Amino acid sequence: MYDVDLNRIDTSGEAPEFEPERQFYYMAKCRDILQERARRTGRAQTACVTTFGCQMNARDSEKLLGILKAIGYEETEEEEADFVLYNTCTVRENANLRVYGRLGHLNAIKKKRKDMIIALCGCMMQEPTVVEKLKRSFTFVDLIFGTHNIFRLAELLYRCFTGEDMVVELWKDTTQIVEELPVERKYPFKSGVNIMFGCNNFCTYCIVPYVRGRERSRKPEDIIAEIERLVADGVVEVMLLGQNVNSYGRGLEEEITFAELLRRIEKIEGLKRIRFMTSHPKDLSDDLIQVMKESKKICRHLHLPLQSGSTRLLKKMNRHYTKEQYLDLAMKLKREIPDLSLTTDIIVGFPGETEEDFEETMDVVRKVRYDSAFTFIYSRRTGTPAADWEQVPEEVIHPRFDRLLAEVQKIAGEVCCKDLGTVQEALVESMDDHDPSMVTGRLSNNIMVHFPGDASMIGQIFSVKLTEAHGFYYLGEKAG
Repeated sequence: MYDVDLNRIDTSGEAPEFEPERQFYYMAKCRDILQERARRTGRAQTACVTTFGCQMNARDSEKLLGILKAIGYEETEEEEADFVLYNTCTVRENANLRVYGRLGHLNAIKKKRKDMIIALCGCMMQEPTVVEKLKRSFTFVDLIFGTHNIFRLAELLYRCFTGEDMVVELWKDTTQIVEELPVERKYPFKSGVNIMFGCNNFCTYCIVPYVRGRERSRKPEDIIAEIERLVADGVVEVMLLGQNVNSYGRGLEEEITFAELLRRIEKIEGLKRIRFMTSHPKDLSDDLIQVMKESKKICRHLHLPLQSGSTRLLKKMNRHYTKEQYLDLAMKLKREIPDLSLTTDIIVGFPGETEEDFEETMDVVRKVRYDSAFTFIYSRRTGTPAADWEQVPEEVIHPRFDRLLAEVQKIAGEVCCKDLGTVQEALVESMDDHDPSMVTGRLSNNIMVHFPGDASMIGQIFSVKLTEAHGFYYLGEKAG
């Protein structure tokens, strides 16, 4: 999206002091080195970027891949690539273990390919204990950086190219926002757009504020300008991203709320759909509900994490709302926006959870009737307050988790057929995985529909009659 002619970059002198010009300088330097490697080996140099975790990580990976492709790497999904980068997540312990396991596989490859560069970035790298383990036990890793300095990939890679052993650059926090660099979007017709970074909430189970830093919002004019460029490049749907989008605007010189930002984005000509995540219940205002209600572009889907239905546990979690407040908000949303799809996150087995606490959660699930829910077993994260509390035994957690999952799926199967027989707008995202005569589209409420079509329809919005409901998706046919 941000094109720059690296041929016009003067690399004979010192690197510029300011961003993004400094990174353009190092991109040009790296490109020259990569071209020489390609000549020496007689083939193009390849890069494999693997993303773990959330949509913000996915957006970060698009930026990282954009830089790599501008330098001259060809993208590949094969981990036998010349450059392999893991963009890591650390919200749950399993994500860490997966990375360690895959690093062992990479080590075997690198023993045969000495020029291979292995890099790690993202949230997991912001944990000091992780970095110490990598330095001690994974000495074959070439580059380690975190969440705050991903824009510096070209400069860090140059240090690898010029012979520096294990390059490690980690920032504890930052106020810098550098977005004016190349981006390689996964989809030509839709895109994530970062509107803010970091989190100030400090839920007692969550490590995100420690690895993503404190909240900092982008200027509204910069967000608008980016979306306008995306629309000019063929994007019809944007996903506004932040750890808590409802608190957007705090700390900016201009007084602006998330609701006001949405009003401004709605006015962008050519933009068809607006999505956003994630919303914290404590910050969801009546003004935001009104904007969603009146909007012709904001999709009828809201992800509203519950985490627990127990007021006692919500207090321990530092969530700043009660069960009753959450239910009131959910019912208000359903009343004001009847066609709204509500989804949520729920944790089972938070330290101290009793059977009574768990039943409070089940009660909320039955009353709200979510379209879907992401259910998680509590994952102990070192450095968070809850990690030091008495843990619930696994033999208690797993039956509860199974009961919750069964209830969530039963209700979702009932809720997700409510639009059967109606005509809805669907953005075609891909060909159907199982039937080459069908395409797969996403409805405004985030549910998928499969209907007859071909590849020429991808990226366009069609009216579709929903003819069959199959639990979590529909079959349909073009209407009109």
